[in-house]
Amino acid sequence: LLSFSLTGKKDIPQEPSHPRLPFHKNVDFIAVSVYNETIMGKIFYIMGKSASGKDKICPRRLESPELHLNSLVLYTTRPIRSGETDGQQYHFVGQEELCRLRNEGKIIEERTYDTARGLWTYFTADDAIELANENYIAIGTLVSYGKLRGYYGQDKLVPVYIDVGDEQLMERAMKREKKQEHPNYKELCRRFLADSEDFSEEKIREAGITRRFANNGDIEKCMSEIKTFIGGMIHG
Repeated sequence: LLSFSLTGKKDIPQEPSHPRLPFHKNVDFIAVSVYNETIMGKIFYIMGKSASGKDKICPRRLESPELHLNSLVLYTTRPIRSGETDGQQYHFVGQEELCRLRNEGKIIEERTYDTARGLWTYFTADDAIELANENYIAIGTLVSYGKLRGYYGQDKLVPVYIDVGDEQLMERAMKREKKQEHPNYKELCRRFLADSEDFSEEKIREAGITRRFANNGDIEKCMSEIKTFIGGMIHG
C-alpha cells in the first residue's frame, strides 16, 4: 500500500481519475493507494525425474507465508519409504481406497507402473479444491500435468520443471536407496530408465515447458529462483 498527500490546495474542481478514490471537495490532502492484486486459481506443478529434489523443494516452498500456497497432495498405492510422511509426499493408500475413489468418480488421473515389487498406482483425486479462492502447489509427472491441465484448464496449471544431470540423479538415487530398510537397486534402475523416456526432451517440448530450474548442487539457489518465479506469477 503506497500513499502520499498534497497539502495547501482547496476546492479541487476535477473528478479523480482513479476509480477507487472518492471525490471530495474542500480537502487538505488526497490519499492515493496502489493495490497489488493477488492472482488466484493457479496450480504450480513441480515436475522432475526421480531424485531431482522435488520432495525437498515442495514442502519447503509451503513454509513461505507470502506465497499462501495450499498443498495438493497426490495419492499412491506404493509402500511408504523411510523418511516419508503420509499426507506430505503422498497420501499412501491401499487398493480398497483406490477402488472407492474410482467408483465415486473422484479420480482425475491415474497411472500404474509395473515395478520390481508389483503394481504401483499414482493418482490425483478431486479433493474439494477451491481454485476460485486459492492457489496450490503439487508434485507430479508430465503425464499427470497434462491430464490436470485438461481437467482444470491450460491457464490454471503452471509448470515448474526441476532439471538435474543424469550423473547426479544416479548418485542421489543410490544414496537414497541405501537408507531404505530393504534397498532395491533393481527398482532404482527401472525408475531411472523409465524417467529417461517419460521426461524426454520431445515430451518436455510437447508439454509446452520452456522454463527450467537447475538443481545440480545448490538447492537453496534453486528454491529461491522458484519462489521468485511463483511470487511473480501470483503478485504480478
